[in-house]
Amino acid sequence: MYYVFKPSGVCSVAIRFKLDGNVVSDVSFTGGCNGNLKAISKLIDGQTVEYVEEKLRGNICGFRSTSCADQLAIGLRKALDGELKKVSD
Repeated sequence: MYYVFKPSGVCSVAIRFKLDGNVVSDVSFTGGCNGNLKAISKLIDGQTVEYVEEKLRGNICGFRSTSCADQLAIGLRKALDGELKKVSD
């Protein structure tokens, strides 16, 4: 099922992803650093939420206290914990 997470404190305005159990796929960002975010999406495809959290949680961007990668990890955890509503495919 797909989810859409609205990040805060970063350039991206939305992160869309699919979870099958705790396995992440089809990640896409609206806004942000296009090339870098496409690369992150490819690198985490097929990984678990726990793996993504381990690698990306706490990363910062410049002077910000968060980053698009950090926000992705936060959004994945919220989805896995049932705090985000599913959206249609």
